[in-house]
Amino acid sequence: MSDMSEKNLKKIITHSGNFHTDEVFACAILSILNDGKVVIKRSRDKDVWATGDYVVDVGGEYDPSRGLFDHHQEGGAGVRQNGIPYSSFGSVWEEFGEKISDSTYVARVIDERLVQPVDAGDNGFETFGVRGEVAPYILQDVIAAFRPGWNEARTEDEGFFEAVPFAVKILVREITRAKTEEDGKRHAEEAYEKSEDKRIIILEDHYPWYEALTTKPEPLFVVKPDRGNMGKWKIEAVRSDVHSFKNRKNLPSTWAGKTGDELAEISGVPDALFCHNKLFIAVAGSKEGALMLAKLAVDAA
Repeated sequence: MSDMSEKNLKKIITHSGNFHTDEVFACAILSILNDGKVVIKRSRDKDVWATGDYVVDVGGEYDPSRGLFDHHQEGGAGVRQNGIPYSSFGSVWEEFGEKISDSTYVARVIDERLVQPVDAGDNGFETFGVRGEVAPYILQDVIAAFRPGWNEARTEDEGFFEAVPFAVKILVREITRAKTEEDGKRHAEEAYEKSEDKRIIILEDHYPWYEALTTKPEPLFVVKPDRGNMGKWKIEAVRSDVHSFKNRKNLPSTWAGKTGDELAEISGVPDALFCHNKLFIAVAGSKEGALMLAKLAVDAA
């Protein structure tokens, strides 16, 4: 890109060499903030840093008022109340997340879901468990896949400039997802308030309900349309918390893995169609059938 074409673009400076998830996503935030009208330079030259509208993950200073977002200096870029320090990703999101998402709720959700795990990893904090030799494939692994292998002709710059647009897409989708969750949460809370038996919550659409209903003490099951399975309805078990696979109450064990006529006979619900082996989902051919299954599940020993 020539100097003439860069004149009206915001300049983002980050470090050259190997790249990491935090500065890739920090640059993605700044690109979204400026409607893509940015140019990114990768350098460890102080004279180049001085030319930036934003200096990210390099430079030894944290001062959002001057567009400076490093966290490697003494004192870093601050620490959250939960003890997780800010990396360049977190500090840029803290400054601009609410502005680009236009929602306090969305800014918080993305910080918890996407930003904090990256900030933790970049600062040497573990946020997940390992089962034997199996570890989660996390966002840091995804970005690492863009780096050149030792025997590739590919350069770090090539990998970095492929990773940033990818990060932009992830952020845009996560903002959209969180906004739909915010709206869905409102519908779920309204359904909870209207429900006579708060152990069973009936939703009229495929609203994201997990966060709203796992904070309430009573709900055991949700009855809702089975998205993509036209006309059919499902019952879902409410989990102990949004990150748990443990149900507050399982569906009856005799339903496990049963389908069609067999499930209909065992449950007594004529249009019962399917129950998952793990006893957290069952499907019926109608809303009435799903509600019957839910009532049976609530009363089961």
